[in-house]
Amino acid sequence: MFGKLSWAAVPLDQPIPLIAGAVVLVAILAVVVWVIVAGHLPYLWREWITSVDHKRIGVMYVLLASVMLLRGFSDAIMMRAQQAVAFHSQGFLPPEHYNQIFSAHGTIMIFFVAMPFVIGLMNLVVPLQLGVRDVAFPTLNSVGFWLTATGALLVNVSLVVGEFARTGWLPYPPLSELTYSPGVGVDYYLWSLEISGVGTLVAGINLVTTVLKIRTKGMSYLRMPMFCWTTLASNLLIIAAFPILTATLAMLILDRYLGFHFFTNEAGGNVMMFMNLIWAWGHPEVYILILPAFGIFSEVVSTFSGKPLFGYRSMVLATMAICIISFMVWLHHFFTMGAGPNVNAIFGIASMIIAVPTGVKIYNWLFTMYGGRIRFTTPMMWSIGFMVTFIIGGLTGVLVAVPPADFLLHNSLFLVAHFHNVIIGGVLFGAFAGYTYWFPKAFGFRLHEGLGKAAFWCWLIGFYVAFMPLYAAGFLGMTRRMQHYDVPEWRPWLIVAGVGAVIITIGIIFQVAQLVISIRDREKLRDLTGDPWDGRSLEWATASPPPVFNFAVLPNITGEDAYWAMKAKAKARGQAEPKEPDYEPIELPRNSPTGFVCAFFATVMGFALIWHIWWMVIAGFIGAFATFVAFAWRDHDEYEIPADEVARIDRINLAERRNLVTAAGSV
Repeated sequence: MFGKLSWAAVPLDQPIPLIAGAVVLVAILAVVVWVIVAGHLPYLWREWITSVDHKRIGVMYVLLASVMLLRGFSDAIMMRAQQAVAFHSQGFLPPEHYNQIFSAHGTIMIFFVAMPFVIGLMNLVVPLQLGVRDVAFPTLNSVGFWLTATGALLVNVSLVVGEFARTGWLPYPPLSELTYSPGVGVDYYLWSLEISGVGTLVAGINLVTTVLKIRTKGMSYLRMPMFCWTTLASNLLIIAAFPILTATLAMLILDRYLGFHFFTNEAGGNVMMFMNLIWAWGHPEVYILILPAFGIFSEVVSTFSGKPLFGYRSMVLATMAICIISFMVWLHHFFTMGAGPNVNAIFGIASMIIAVPTGVKIYNWLFTMYGGRIRFTTPMMWSIGFMVTFIIGGLTGVLVAVPPADFLLHNSLFLVAHFHNVIIGGVLFGAFAGYTYWFPKAFGFRLHEGLGKAAFWCWLIGFYVAFMPLYAAGFLGMTRRMQHYDVPEWRPWLIVAGVGAVIITIGIIFQVAQLVISIRDREKLRDLTGDPWDGRSLEWATASPPPVFNFAVLPNITGEDAYWAMKAKAKARGQAEPKEPDYEPIELPRNSPTGFVCAFFATVMGFALIWHIWWMVIAGFIGAFATFVAFAWRDHDEYEIPADEVARIDRINLAERRNLVTAAGSV
């Protein structure tokens, strides 16, 4: 009745996952009980769980990413500690558990930290920057988020029921085939990524349609903020690349479940086809993550330098060049496969060429800062730290794009250091910059500056202490994913790397403290104007947090840096805003439980497919299908906010802005 599921699936003989799982379960139950007892459940259901407001969904994406960052970083701490002590010994993690940890770490950090973080920021900000009320498909936006959450949930369930993959964050066959991985670990990986991948694809379609089709009046392509351009490029890559991932994992599922042999050499398949397909998705994925971070840095550097972005059109061109060239470099991940010098040379040259538009961006940011009145706020600190760190990561990337050098460095810790150099120094620093920069827009109060800067310095120093030694260990020949080792030359570098992980841990503690203290002191940190940074784009033209309709009257754009131009005109007139507009009723989409209910049935189906509980698979499928049918047959999918209510809300915001101008004039 329950397929392969039995009490043997619970790791009663492994205290670390059992205790970790118990702590997580108790924490979740405590939160649920508190929410119910305190009477918050109706509010959460109405305002968050069933919300189709892009701002709420963006916040939930970022919250999911933050929670999963703690989960993924706990794996990183265990790996660094294991390698620091596992010299001439087995350490404290058995090999099978260590293999699960590094597989879960990579999977979580890419798919459930970096992806939700950047998608969340895009959801929150892009409609505001475009001057519109919501994304193109609000309910599908909710579905995309909850499917991503389903994938994250299934990965965490593997901690206490069954096991996770031991293959690494990409399940290379033949190791991932049923012969060598007969347990359910690879199945947890496959189904969690298939489900969350659908959610990501839905988000990509939604954001591309939003940018291309529903900009406010006057917002031509070359008047869009740079973050909107990088959002467009990133989500075009999602639409093009994620179907490749879905199809590749589907073929591996058919291999494991129905005895197909897509990737079995001796049965007519080809294992290298998996490598080509997974990296045809995998390298564009790097740019899916880093392009939104580039957009964030563009907004932050321009705002805190008090200048328009230098070379805006060259930045647009560089962004779209990266979008295209990123599909021409995937083979540099396996130069050692034996494709021959001609193929390797072509992909090596393409890998070097893609560094050119990235270098253009660095110069754009530097020239934007040059001659500006720079304010060294926390978002600006993350941006400057990124520039230095990312240049190092980019240069080491060019190095491993040279086939002869890659033959020596392939599969070594040098590669691990390079990858983290780009992802932490680029994507994560960008996510933290955007989180700090747009936090007051989302919640109406700023984050504590002192703790934010302390967190930045711990992350920056901790990163260098943790990962620069891995470059050295890689040069000394240490390969990645080693549970223990016997070479004394490697040990000092790994101990130093462990110290770096501790410093990063302190940085995370500062970030948690920053959030807690900022919430406690939110009245002192309150943003009453909607424009705490003296911003340049349209998200700062509305209240903080914005009303559900974003703009009482959709703005009319006449040039770049739309809000900066509006403020200049207002100052010239001597008042914050022109005469009061004619308010009209606004129609908005109704909240919908469709996303949450679909995610519930997707969780049931995913878990049942992993454990071969076929009746549960059928029940989950019927439930999901019925949910979509019910959604499609809704008669009333919108509600109306009366003009009087729109006017009342907008007048409060206008009054605060007038007070700001008056106060500034008196100073």
